[in-house]
Amino acid sequence: MRLVRQRYTPLIGPRGLSLFKPPYGRLTAIDLNAGDIAWQVPNGEGPRDHPALRDLDLPWLGQGGRASVLVTKSLVFLGEGGNTGVSTLPQWWNGPGGKKFRAYDKTTGEVVWEIDLPGGTTGAPMTYMADGRQYIIATVGWDDMGSELVAMALPE
Repeated sequence: MRLVRQRYTPLIGPRGLSLFKPPYGRLTAIDLNAGDIAWQVPNGEGPRDHPALRDLDLPWLGQGGRASVLVTKSLVFLGEGGNTGVSTLPQWWNGPGGKKFRAYDKTTGEVVWEIDLPGGTTGAPMTYMADGRQYIIATVGWDDMGSELVAMALPE
């Protein structure tokens, strides 16, 4: 059997923007007792710096992709997903991100911390304890780089 690798090809409309209405990706918290949406936020800024959009003062538009979450007692950790937006959109525009990793307040959805990673996240974040300190690990990588594990220590 011969395997053929498929590539992600976004549906691009006029001016290199998506044909679909944003948000292009979002994080949703559901109240499991009531079955209602507790809060919902876009996962990342999206293409707000695109030449056709940059002067419109838009809210976050979200980053499409396959982001995975890690939920702790008080935080939700989430990467923006792969480098798809960075590597597939026109060269004259930097794309909608893909390399941010954020911690959200679990009760409100507010971003409480973020960091730039060397690549887009490629799997669910993990956590471990060592010497009484908690660490969060993110897997990063893409076609243009090797795979890496990035470890971040939570404040003591």
